[in-house]
This record gives sequence, structure tokens and C-alpha cells, in this order.
Amino acid sequence: MGLFQNTDKKIIKELCRKSEDINKDITNEIDELFVELKSEYEENRKVVNEFHDFVNELKNKLNPDDATKLLEFSTRMTKVKRCAKKGVEAMRELARDQRKARRETLREYQEYLYV
Repeated sequence: MGLFQNTDKKIIKELCRKSEDINKDITNEIDELFVELKSEYEENRKVVNEFHDFVNELKNKLNPDDATKLLEFSTRMTKVKRCAKKGVEAMRELARDQRKARRETLREYQEYLYV
């Protein structure tokens, strides 16, 4: 005689199916957002370097105060780039963690069903 009755197994199977569907939806959404974020980052990541080159060309043509302001702005742009890169990395980790949690949840349901 098993640990669970047939009605219990049906309930667990239904919970497993619902959980798997929800996890698939979340995983797909995270993956889509990650792909979108990564592609936008890749599209724009060279802009900061181009801007630095442009600033270096301009700084000699500007008065010292304006050149200083432009260099400060350029430095802040570098910080924005670093923040965007960290966002892409965080989204990649989130996607990985979600896939791991999905597999773990499914494994736990399987343990209950086949005990």
C-alpha cells in the first residue's frame, strides 16, 4: 500500500502540472526579457567608447570649464554603461536560477508522486 491514496496522487499531479505551467511561463518571460535586454545592451555598448573619443576631440576646442563638464559627463556615461552591464548579468543569473528552481520543483513533485 502506497503512502498516498489515489485522490491524493491526483491532487499532487494537478498541483505539479499547474506549478510546471506557471514555472514555464515565468521562465519564458524571463528568457524573453533577458534576450531583449542583452541585444539592446550589445547594440549600445560601443556608444560610450565612441562618446569618449568624441570628447577627446572636442576638449581642446572648448574652454577649460566646458571641457571639465564634458569630461565629468563622460565619466557618468561610463557608470551608466557599467550599471547596464550589471543589469544584463543579473538578468542572466535570474534566468539561470529560475531554470534551476523549476527543475528542483519538478523533481520534488516527482518524489512525492512515486514514493
